[in-house]
Amino acid sequence: MTDLIPSLASIADRYDAVFCDLWGCLHNGQTAFPAAVAALRAFRASGKTVLLLTNSPRPKSSVRQQLARIGVPEDAWDDIVSSGDATQYGLLSGIIGTRIHHIGATKDESFFTDLPADAPALPITRVPLAEAEGVVCTGLRDDLTETPEDYRASLLGMKTMGLTMLCANPDLVVDLGERRLYCAGALAQAYEEMGGTVLYYGKPHPPIYDLARRRLAALCGRDGAEILAIGDGLHTDIQGGIAEGIDTLFVTAGLAAAEFGPDPARPDPALLRAWLDARHMSPTYAIPFLA
Repeated sequence: MTDLIPSLASIADRYDAVFCDLWGCLHNGQTAFPAAVAALRAFRASGKTVLLLTNSPRPKSSVRQQLARIGVPEDAWDDIVSSGDATQYGLLSGIIGTRIHHIGATKDESFFTDLPADAPALPITRVPLAEAEGVVCTGLRDDLTETPEDYRASLLGMKTMGLTMLCANPDLVVDLGERRLYCAGALAQAYEEMGGTVLYYGKPHPPIYDLARRRLAALCGRDGAEILAIGDGLHTDIQGGIAEGIDTLFVTAGLAAAEFGPDPARPDPALLRAWLDARHMSPTYAIPFLA
């Protein structure tokens, strides 16, 4: 049974740390949510740890710059772990070769240039699709105008060549302000539906949690912290947390806000329960907005 709670503070004493999602919880891609910022600041002020856990395909440094641009202050968090970070380790392990074709936007170039210092020094060469041993997908080249259908021919070509895709962002969609955009996960899903092979490193898959736990242990100086995973993505944030044995807090006013009644600030408990039951998912808690 999922408990609908009024604030993070009402359960904060049960946890040492939070793994907090970004889009839909802390910001909308354009501006920070003041109540969420205040909630995380208060959690940290009580001596606890905030680790931002995001399916962004870009590495930590780029995510940090984006947060600064949209007004998320650095005193609201302790560290950042991105799907891009986790995927870089996968790429540099050589799992799909060294001749790599990239599907993604110019804004994602830092994935290939800002590499982790402790990763293997594998020489990666960016090549056209016809010369590739594997493909890294960080997203659509122009997510403001394109859809997965625009990539059908390229995906069919990849399938014919037997190429494996590394998906650097398992999210299917994201809300930029009031506009819903496709993410790398939508291309990965289309490729899998064609019979292609995809490897995932972000939520809800284990690699990003392995990396997050290591960074959390470094921050806390110990293993075994009691963690709460916060997010608005049922099949990423919540499913991933449950699979990791972590308590979860579902933010109802994010991606699925329209499912729970006309007022996002007052989700209908009966609608919420029925929606979760239909998806065989049971977050530990739910909250309208992170506050």
